[in-house]
Amino acid sequence: MSSLSIELIVKEAHAVPQAQGLILNTFEELDCLILKHMRKLCPNIYTIGPLHTLHKAQLTANTNPLQENNFSNSVWKEDRTCISWLDEHDPKTVLYISIGSLAIMTIEQLVEIWYGVINSGTPFLWVRRPGSITGGYEESQVPDELLTRTKEIGCIVEWAPQEDVLAHPAIGGFLTHSGWNSTIESLAKGVPMVCWPNFVDQQVNSRFVEEVWKVGVDIKDTCDRLRVEKAVRDIMDSKHNVFTQSADTWANLAKESITKTGSSSIHLGRLIDDILAISLNQP
Repeated sequence: MSSLSIELIVKEAHAVPQAQGLILNTFEELDCLILKHMRKLCPNIYTIGPLHTLHKAQLTANTNPLQENNFSNSVWKEDRTCISWLDEHDPKTVLYISIGSLAIMTIEQLVEIWYGVINSGTPFLWVRRPGSITGGYEESQVPDELLTRTKEIGCIVEWAPQEDVLAHPAIGGFLTHSGWNSTIESLAKGVPMVCWPNFVDQQVNSRFVEEVWKVGVDIKDTCDRLRVEKAVRDIMDSKHNVFTQSADTWANLAKESITKTGSSSIHLGRLIDDILAISLNQP
């Protein structure tokens, strides 16, 4: 982590006690270990996550059930052909790979991860957005054996409807950069993770995935094909049942949190009431 990032975090931490409240995209059960310490700095915390599922639940509750809802939080154009590709695979057999909308990798890291995934023998859907490879990307930089094998077991798109992908029955694991949105979306759908964090909160998120929530493998600070292969095999095969059991537990808790009497719904109601009270008290 750079000194600038550390300075920013310290500055934000000092500002927390001055806030009237904090709105967090998490749910009480998931982050109870951290929230009790945060409330010492700012007692008024609204945990209203998983925000994407709470949002959909609220929209669905206020919409005609016969009316189709098509909404997306994506800032990139989604390639939905990958959903048809997933439809051709058996349940929990495909690895989803994405490093999000900001993280980048070198061509050397790309090749190492690619070899690790290919050598695991796992079918994969890989989101590889433009600009995610430093220095650019050309197929001539990649060994022919990777390209050939990818045509047999892989699908590569520039961007995908991630929420729909993670909800698809064919997805059995997620190789992620451990950004918070991706992490909580994966938890909400009960999908085990291989974590390859890049910067800031991703390092902590990946640590929690393996050591606290027990839903995946953290491979931070490494980019070795053998390590990638083992991690993929762990979540997709040898330890899949163990990780899936933990992931299902968190998915159920996330689902409960957005019910009418769930913790996130209650906090959302409290947030709305507090905002209305503040606005009424404005001169």
